[in-house]
Parts: sequence; structure tokens; C-alpha cells
Amino acid sequence: MYLIPPAPPAGPAPSPFRQLLDFAATQTRACAYAIALLAGVAVSQALPRLPVARYDLLVVYGVLLTLLFWRRGWESGRDLAVIAVCHVIGLAFELVKVALGSWSYPEPALLKFAGVPLYGGFLYAAVGSYVCRAWRLFDLGLTRYRPRLTAAVAAAVYLNFFTHHWLPDARWPLAALLLAVTAGTWVHYTVRGVRRRMPLALSFALIGFFLWVAENLATYLGAWRYPHQLDGWEPVGWQKFGAWALLISVTFVLVQAGRRTPAPAPRPPAGEPEAAARAEPPPRP
Repeated sequence: MYLIPPAPPAGPAPSPFRQLLDFAATQTRACAYAIALLAGVAVSQALPRLPVARYDLLVVYGVLLTLLFWRRGWESGRDLAVIAVCHVIGLAFELVKVALGSWSYPEPALLKFAGVPLYGGFLYAAVGSYVCRAWRLFDLGLTRYRPRLTAAVAAAVYLNFFTHHWLPDARWPLAALLLAVTAGTWVHYTVRGVRRRMPLALSFALIGFFLWVAENLATYLGAWRYPHQLDGWEPVGWQKFGAWALLISVTFVLVQAGRRTPAPAPRPPAGEPEAAARAEPPPRP
């Protein structure tokens, strides 16, 4: 997949500091769903009495939040489908991990199956929402992206989070493999009209770091508990940063696969100059 860069903006480029502020502001907009979800978790914990179990109330809140974003046009129907897939994949992940004791949801709830409240899937939906919104707000493009190889490694990463409980943990080999298949892949994004780029692997690491920060906040608010947090909150270990940096590849592959890509330009007939073939743009999908 190749990106044709847009024409440079007219006039002087904004200062780097101004671009950094705009980058941070756009990232905050992309995180709107996650911020609203964590705010709901915080408010539910602060309220002294609730008419229903807190986890059940958060299920209703997550559904209403999702509908609000869709009705307001902040999420498209295509985005909603991808986010729903993230929700289902996240719930499957939770069912296995909670059953194995990796973490727990200690509070009672009616909408809870095998120890996992249904609202747990919204935590993964929030990550999917972030990637979808960032893709649109930053006008993301990719060059030298290898969709099949990246998807294969991302699937192996997802499976390894299950199988490492019984088989040798392949986390480090998979990290090396992910670096290999994304080597030379660039993410192009726009900040205040200026087109920039970064390696795809670096974007995974940066997103993984901020997800680790969000996980610390979420566990502090009682969204779930790791075994070492049951007697009182303690920070989430650094190893989870690496886990998130790997796991974000799964969400990225799902979002990328769910987006329309422009049809390739047709090849010119034999004997016809290439310029003539470019005279008529390819039909839009």
C-alpha cells in the first residue's frame, strides 16, 4: 500500500511547538471514547450508593456511549462494526485470562459470565475507537505496509497470550518478528496541514506506553484487579507496557482491514503511453 503525499500547504509552516500542541489536542479528541469510559468508571466508584451493581451500570453506560458516538457521527457505521469486533475479541480474551487467574473482577454483577462482566469488552472497544478516530483525524496513510504478514504476526501475538500458560512464551520472538514485518513501514499523518511520518513499530510502542498508563489509572479506579492489587492498589508492572505494544497490532490490523483502499491505477494497454492511462482516474469504490 502506497501513499501519494498531498501538496504542501501554502504559506509558512506552523512552529514545531504549535504542531506539538495540535498533535496533543488531536490525540485527545481521538481518545474521546476512552476518556468518557474511564470517566464513567471513576464516577461510578465515587457514588456512595447505586441502584444496581456497578459493573451492570457500566454495561448500560457503555452501550449508551457507543450509540451517542454513532448518532453524533463521531463513529461511522464501519467504525462501529470494527469496534464491535474488538469488543468480542476482548471478551474472549477476558474469559480465558480471568479463568486462569491473570486478573479478576471482584465486584458482584448480574451481567457477568464466568467471572467476566460484559462491560469488560468496552475496554477493548475503547482501543478500537481510538485507532478508528485517529486514522480519520490525522488522515493516516501507510507506505510499504505488508497486510498479510502483519496480520499473521498479530494473530500469533493474540494466540500467544493464551498459549503461554501451557507452552513456552514466544513473546520476545514475536516482538522480533513484528519488527521484521513492519521494517520500512511508515505511518503518514497530518498535523496543522504539515504531513509527517513515523515508523509503524514506533507508533505501536508509543500507543503501548499510553495504554499502560491508562491501565494503571483503570485499575486504580477499580475497573479490574491484578492479583497483587487485591489487598490495595499497586502500579501495574512494566512488562504490561510491552504486552500492550504487541497487542495493539491486533487492533491496528482489524481497523486497517476494515477501511476502504483506493483501487490501483489501471495498466496502460500495450503500446499506449503511461501518461494516457493516467488521464482518466480510476473509479471510486
